[in-house]
Amino acid sequence: MFAQSGTTPKQKPEEYEAHAEAHNARIGAEFLVHSFSRGEETFIASDYLVVEVALFPPKGETIVVRAGDFRLRINGKRQLLPPQTPGMVAASLQHPEWRTTPTMEADAGIGDKGVIIGGPPRNRNPFPGSVPPGQGPVNLPRAPAPDAGLDLPPRVKPAELVVETALPEGECHSARSGFLYFAYKGKIGSIKTLELLYQDAVVKLR
Repeated sequence: MFAQSGTTPKQKPEEYEAHAEAHNARIGAEFLVHSFSRGEETFIASDYLVVEVALFPPKGETIVVRAGDFRLRINGKRQLLPPQTPGMVAASLQHPEWRTTPTMEADAGIGDKGVIIGGPPRNRNPFPGSVPPGQGPVNLPRAPAPDAGLDLPPRVKPAELVVETALPEGECHSARSGFLYFAYKGKIGSIKTLELLYQDAVVKLR
């Protein structure tokens, strides 16, 4: 399992788009829709709402950070969304085939002529020996060869970054931040209000 180190917290909660104060910590949060990132690497988790959250304990005090203490409320509904584990989110990114995309194929005929909607095109090739449409070789542009003298850092994988940047749990006595992932397959445009709940605090994200 990859190390879970979270993100780099900002200096104070007020530097985040939304902030509030709970009885044991101040909170900063930012709604990132479906994106999560580190440095120049940005990825999309299309089945999740992503919130970066930062906790700032009082000076000299220690708090216990638990992702399960957070909930997300959409459009003021009573049903609250709990955050999903980083491992579950990572698994869904590693196996995109788990998501099924419906396809439609219909065959309508008028006389001896047929029309296919959503299916592969039929080959009506009248010239024997010629290449049917769509079956010939495709010449793709070649990527430029990397500079042999340049050492590039290995690209991070989305599943790894999900775990590494998730909100670290456990005791902390200084600012701590990371991403939370809430399962959601609805339309973003339908979200009129969005609130992050933590203990007695409500952080208004939208």
